[in-house]
Amino acid sequence: MCLILLAYGVHPEYRLILAANRDEFYERPTLPMAFWEDHPDILAGRDLKGGGTWLGMSRSGKFSAITNYRESGGPKPGAPSRGHLVSDFLSGNSSARTYLEAVSAVGQIYSGFNLIVGDASGLFYHSNRGPGIRRLQPGWYGLSNHLLNTPWPKVEKGIALLKAAVLDSDPVNMEPIFQLLKNREMPPDGRLPDTGVGMEWERILSPMFIQSLGYGTRSSSVMLIDRNGRTQVAEQTFEAGFDRGQHPALLRCFQFMRF
Repeated sequence: MCLILLAYGVHPEYRLILAANRDEFYERPTLPMAFWEDHPDILAGRDLKGGGTWLGMSRSGKFSAITNYRESGGPKPGAPSRGHLVSDFLSGNSSARTYLEAVSAVGQIYSGFNLIVGDASGLFYHSNRGPGIRRLQPGWYGLSNHLLNTPWPKVEKGIALLKAAVLDSDPVNMEPIFQLLKNREMPPDGRLPDTGVGMEWERILSPMFIQSLGYGTRSSSVMLIDRNGRTQVAEQTFEAGFDRGQHPALLRCFQFMRF
């Protein structure tokens, strides 16, 4: 993922509300969100190059999502795929905090990442470019390609738009959340971060929804987990040229109870 917005413990009906965009090269092969044949309790998309995923949940009540930490030099040569940090948590038996403790001990073998994991014990965050493991308290959170709640324009705008969509809707409706994830407003150059990739790429990567010739937002996801364990999740996927009518966006919806 390259943008994750969370409303955690702030809504009377929903324990967790998530809105997220995954940005990736269009040529990277991907399977859309589905229950995995080799792990039938896991619901996630699948990266066919690395084998892991960027966002997923399980019928047992686990949830995880990851973003890359953007920095000059790009991915570390020979580093393992960061997507397995999500899928290994979802398929394993460790609690959220125990899992992050194990990840933090070996985190430097990976390229930069931000990892969120959650289960019945709570919601936790860890980055191998930041200090320690953080247990998240009820609140509003935004995560892009720097540390949690770094005040990048897309993060601040995303949190504000999510608040409006959630607090102005009763019941919570997924459609306005999907619409906010399509926001393509570009901030002025003076507000852009300097992550070592050059101004042209900083501009391309600055909107919440990204479009360029070979790279862009490949999917948007919305997830609602209520306080009884009922999970509703939908994923909208995009291919290169969809904005010109060449490939329509596809929507997949799922609903299940935690067991």
